Amino acid sequence: MLSGTPSRDFCASLRGGLVIGVDEAGRGPLAGPVVAAAVLLCKPRPAGLDDSKKLSPARRAELEVTIRRRCAFGIGVVDVDQIDRLNIFGATMLAMSLAVARLCEALGEDCAEVLVDGNLTPHGRCAEWRWPARAIVGGDAIEPCISAASIIAKEYRDRLMVEAANEHPHYGWERNKGYGTKDHMEALRRHGPSPLHRRSFAPVAQMELFSAG
Repeated sequence: MLSGTPSRDFCASLRGGLVIGVDEAGRGPLAGPVVAAAVLLCKPRPAGLDDSKKLSPARRAELEVTIRRRCAFGIGVVDVDQIDRLNIFGATMLAMSLAVARLCEALGEDCAEVLVDGNLTPHGRCAEWRWPARAIVGGDAIEPCISAASIIAKEYRDRLMVEAANEHPHYGWERNKGYGTKDHMEALRRHGPSPLHRRSFAPVAQMELFSAG
């Protein structure tokens, strides 16, 4: 879940310490984990970074390869059981904390600041968080390091859901990645929830009651 560390020259060229971007993928789906990625960009940074949702699948895949090859990153994964125990907000804060911790471990030092997509940071909301942080609304579109994190997180989670679809083929996760699409909801009605569905999410809980009845 970690890339190689940047060169000594690259790290020395950053004045005021290391600035990391972090973003998540998978807050909204009915199934599967929530994944966060933290990225320290290389210099020169990869061209064409943007919010992962605005990129075509082909372009997003290309950028992921470049980011993984040239930059340092960490990934945090929080599974369905933890999502149901913590709630999705708490699970997202934990995933971000794990991602940053793994990146800092690879770098061998803590960062000076973490830029977080959204209007809240894990600071004071997750016991594992220990870094200065700044929330940026729409940061995945305007801060390149957050854009890179959004790409890494989405691509990693998408692969997890495609793999999960092989074990649970009824739900179309290779297409919908666990989101509540029409075909996914129909499969829930017909087959009931799988072990990878989030029981704390109302549509899944309702379908579980329906299938039990």
